[in-house]
Amino acid sequence: MKQLAVIIALIATTMFGVAQVGNDPNAKKILDAVSAKVKGFKGITANFKYVTKNKQKVTKGSVAGQISIKGQKYYIKQGATEIFCDGAKVWNFNGSTEVTVSEVEADSKTLSPQKLLTNFYDKDFTYKLVSSEGAFHQIQMIPTDKRKNFKQVIIFVDKAKNLITKANVVDKSDNTIEFELSNLNTTANLPDTKFTFDTKKYPKVEVIEQ
Repeated sequence: MKQLAVIIALIATTMFGVAQVGNDPNAKKILDAVSAKVKGFKGITANFKYVTKNKQKVTKGSVAGQISIKGQKYYIKQGATEIFCDGAKVWNFNGSTEVTVSEVEADSKTLSPQKLLTNFYDKDFTYKLVSSEGAFHQIQMIPTDKRKNFKQVIIFVDKAKNLITKANVVDKSDNTIEFELSNLNTTANLPDTKFTFDTKKYPKVEVIEQ
């Protein structure tokens, strides 16, 4: 689920807060157009699917679920597993017996929507337009901090929609996660309660503070 959060973070970054100082002016122009279109979005919901492939490009598994994003808050549901983030804390609920709670800033090596929705994007990535063939612009993003748990992300901007709908993440072992959004709703009215874990609803669940 951490890999999924990374991809959502990158998508949310562009939707709600594109970089003010870009590396590649062509990439920046595209990202600015995306930002201008979605600047008024109150909330986003979508279905997602991601496929994991090894370095030989052999598919090792796939996962589907739902996501919701509102500013620096996000919610992810995949099967029984749920992740809640209210912008300050993250709750990882396994769907049955325990929920793990951590601070958003607890792990500097892991990207989060909250970090990337600040000025983290400018400081920690180089990016450039690598292709505009077909229906998508492809923008390569590389973290400048080599301690990150991935080495490259390619985001796909749908030319017709001016939205990011796909992303490929390559980790340091050359495994790839291919992520795609569908049924995107950019006018969702999402209450803040959606992004916090309610212990009153699950009185028997063990809460583990990290």
